[in-house]
Amino acid sequence: MEKLKTGTTTVGLVCSGGVVLGAERKATMGYLVASKDTRKILPVDEHIAITIAGLVGDAQALERYIKAELKLYRLHEERRIPVRSAAYLIANILYARRFYPYYVQLLVGGYDEEPKVFSLGADGSVLEEKEYFSTGSGSPIALGVLEDGYKKNMTIEEGKRITARAISAAIKRDIASGGSGIDITVIDSKGVHRIGDEEIAKFIS
Repeated sequence: MEKLKTGTTTVGLVCSGGVVLGAERKATMGYLVASKDTRKILPVDEHIAITIAGLVGDAQALERYIKAELKLYRLHEERRIPVRSAAYLIANILYARRFYPYYVQLLVGGYDEEPKVFSLGADGSVLEEKEYFSTGSGSPIALGVLEDGYKKNMTIEEGKRITARAISAAIKRDIASGGSGIDITVIDSKGVHRIGDEEIAKFIS
């Protein structure tokens, strides 16, 4: 039986004043489009969200695990977890299962004293991305758009626009990316905010 998976294109950008995360919505089961409306940007705390690429079941189980661990941290420490600490905590969870891994590739984005993006592999590897990164089957296409258009200290508005362009380009060329639309989430000093479909449509019209 074919496993349900997100072929996926996800993007994470570090902008001036926040992080922009983007993803499309298709989930596949072999050659079948199993869902056109899968959410691949998952808030796990009030100041942190993750993007998922890989097996849907593994990603959903990992989401529950991460949320529980971050709540435990807040209860024990009486403060919210720093973004870097959260990224390394998630990496430790992945590393502990490296011989029977969660088949996922994650981006962890968040804002505490400054915006941060980390890319995590199924083997527990973790890298801080100072500018941008993309995961999933459509990432080579998305990275081409980001290489061309990204600039340091770009505004969140500029970040939303280039994220929409990168995801849109991947949808047009990657067979495993697509679905009913594009999701974009901004994380800044005020928390995690999902951008509306109408605003996203303006970026790619």
